[in-house]
Amino acid sequence: MKTPYWFTRKTLLSFILLPFAWIYYLVGRVVYWVRSWRSVKSRRPIICVGNILAGGVGKTPVVRAIAMRYDAPVVMRGYKKCAKNGDAGDEATMLARSGIVVHVGDRKSNIILLNKQADENGPIIMDDGLQNLTIKKDVSILVFDEGLGFGNGFLLPAGPLREPKCAAAKADAIIVIKNRRPKRNFNLPAGVPVFYAKNQTVSPYDDDEKLVAFAGIGYPKKFFGALKNVVARRSFADHYQYTSEDLERLIVLADKKGAKLITTEKDWVRLPIEVRDIIKYAKLETVIDYRFYEWLKEKIK
Repeated sequence: MKTPYWFTRKTLLSFILLPFAWIYYLVGRVVYWVRSWRSVKSRRPIICVGNILAGGVGKTPVVRAIAMRYDAPVVMRGYKKCAKNGDAGDEATMLARSGIVVHVGDRKSNIILLNKQADENGPIIMDDGLQNLTIKKDVSILVFDEGLGFGNGFLLPAGPLREPKCAAAKADAIIVIKNRRPKRNFNLPAGVPVFYAKNQTVSPYDDDEKLVAFAGIGYPKKFFGALKNVVARRSFADHYQYTSEDLERLIVLADKKGAKLITTEKDWVRLPIEVRDIIKYAKLETVIDYRFYEWLKEKIK
């Protein structure tokens, strides 16, 4: 689904949904408590990279940067995976394209499997799962986008938060992705190390090339704003599976505008192979403050 418009600001609808948000929170606490009974401890260090917002923060590029730094495997649920057609999910496919070993499915089972590799002692990167207590984490890293902050500050479905803002204090460290327009009143807890990262969207086209941009991610405006000379934009639901009719309309629109089609890498891996030659993606490169890696090295010793 598309990210609801009220997630970024307080509206009448977000206030109406507040009672449901508290029900969501109470149910979540029960699940959280039950999971804590059967948690497992990994032989290898577990570095969990997650968020408390429901999607669109930019966590996957951070996971990729850390995994490549340590040449570490990644375990992840694999959102929108499909066993029938062998699809591991767009995020898993994107990571695997970078040469990272990705294990999709039940994270607990995959960590148990990786622990049986007697000749391996390096860390395992756990994509998401800060709210999953079935696995004990050695390092918990929370990711925020400076432009989104805590959204409207409300819990799901009244806002984007999976947990209250105070949950950020439980993280071992916080990575904040810099934004040209920082969210006002975005105050992080004192006592938790905060490191900054920069995203750079690298277009395969020259700056003077007209572009028709489309994306099915949490916050498409972030992607559109990072491109130059965009003459048309089309937004789709997060993890959207494009149909032939969708693609035909996009191709017709680009021809009409005399422009090239461009999308995100996460969207591109979901496209049929036959259209990947005529639709290119802009790669998102994430650079994390080097002091973070120094801190992480000491933390996992």
